[in-house]
Formats: sequence, structure tokens, C-alpha cells
Amino acid sequence: MRLLVTGSGGMLGVDVVSAATAAGHDVTALTRAQLDVTDAAAARAALATAAPAAVINCAAWTDVDGAERAEAAATAVNGAGAGTIAAAAAAAGAFVVHVSTDYVFAGEAGEPYLEDAPVAPRSAYGRSKLAGERAVAAAAADCHAIVRTAWLFGPHGGNFVDTMRRLGDERDELTVVDDQLGCPTYTGHLAPALVEIAERRRGGVLHVAGGGSCTWWQLARATFERTGQLVTVHRGRTADLGRPAPRPAFSVLGSTRADAPVLPPWQQGLDAHLAAKEIPA
Repeated sequence: MRLLVTGSGGMLGVDVVSAATAAGHDVTALTRAQLDVTDAAAARAALATAAPAAVINCAAWTDVDGAERAEAAATAVNGAGAGTIAAAAAAAGAFVVHVSTDYVFAGEAGEPYLEDAPVAPRSAYGRSKLAGERAVAAAAADCHAIVRTAWLFGPHGGNFVDTMRRLGDERDELTVVDDQLGCPTYTGHLAPALVEIAERRRGGVLHVAGGGSCTWWQLARATFERTGQLVTVHRGRTADLGRPAPRPAFSVLGSTRADAPVLPPWQQGLDAHLAAKEIPA
């Protein structure tokens, strides 16, 4: 299958290209420098030239705090840009897989958010991603999938796990928030799931995240246990960080769809990530 990947130079995009190539697909990989997703004419030209059967859109504004200061710019990429790619895919007869986020929810639930749960983003980033979901659905009608995921980490970009490893080399005590609960998701597990969704043209909204859940404090502890770094990790509160963007307190995703890919537990993702980074797990 001919497959086009936007945002192919990002943490998730690199793994999607690798997964698609390993699956035997003919992949066109476009980085941010090669395709500005906000440029409709460029998107149409790229899709017409590549003539893919499916597109996986990994292009995104991922700076959550930066989006609070520049919501219009974030929405241009995450909202209008997503719609631009979906429209270009529809014009080329391609199925589009769009990656979204747990931030479209308020983060106040007491049980996992399912695909049909009411959306109510509390941050500029969440609003920009919800705008993208709606733009994709409007532009691509019945030939799209919106895949919500959460707490991504992987070897090809900055992420929480690697930040903890670096800080663990610099300090013997850290304070990490313990009042946010979510599903850490390894990009090496998510990427082949996205390719599978494209292959089987599984449409609509799907929740695909690492199995199980934990807090950032628990993820930090698990990281240090595996790397052997001797760090005392204190429980912290989100409110004490003073970040510009509000964070969802509860970001656990669930699914009612039998055809949604099921990812391994987040602990296996952590092990795989550390192995990819040549750190014994």
C-alpha cells in the first residue's frame, strides 16, 4: 500500500515511518520542513504526487504551554492544518488517520474516557486539537479515523522518561506530580497500531493508548527502578508547578470498540523504550 506520513521527523512520525516500512508499505515521509500542513496548495500537490491509499497525519503543535501564549498559531497547525491534510487526502481518494489527544477532555472523570464521552478541553492545546478533530471529520467525511492517545514517549524526541533519566544523573532527589493519572504510551507500540488502522480503514474515533494507568510520580519511580538510578522521588502537586496550561487530572482512555488496537501495558512500553536507548531494563 502507498502510505504518506506527515510530520515524519517527529517523535511519533519517525516510528510510524519505520512501522509502515517494516510492514512492507511504499512510504512517502514528509517532515515539517518538506510540507507545511497549513499550506493547502502544498498539501494538495504533495498528495496528488504521492497518490497514497492512506495518510497518517503526525504533524502537530505539541508545545502545550506554548499554545497558551499562541493559541492562534497552535490552532493553525492542530486545527486548520489537520483539516487541510484531510481535505487533500479526500481529494486524492486516500483514507486519513489523524492523531489526537486526551486533552480534548476536561480531565475530571472518575472512570476511563470512552470514545463517545463529552469533550470539554480546558487548555488552548486541547481546544486546538479538538478543532482538528472536527476539521478532519468535516473534510474527510466517511474516510477518516481520529485516534486519541496520551502521554507519548519514544526514542526520537524529547519526553518525560528521558527527562527523568537526565535529572536522575544530576540530582539525588526530585519532586514529581502525583495528582495526574494517565496512560503512558510508547510510540514504538502506537506506531504499528496506526498503520494497522490505515490498512484496515477503521473509521471514526478510536482510543489507543498504553495499557493500564499511572501517575507521573509512578512513571518516574518505575524509570529509576529500571535504570538503577538512586533517586528519592517526592510526591508533588500540579498546582505548585505554576505552568501556563492547565493539565487534566484524569487522562485515562478506554474504548468500547472491538476493532480498536490494544497496546501492551505501559510498563512494557517503558522497558522497550529503555532498551531502544540502550539502557538495561
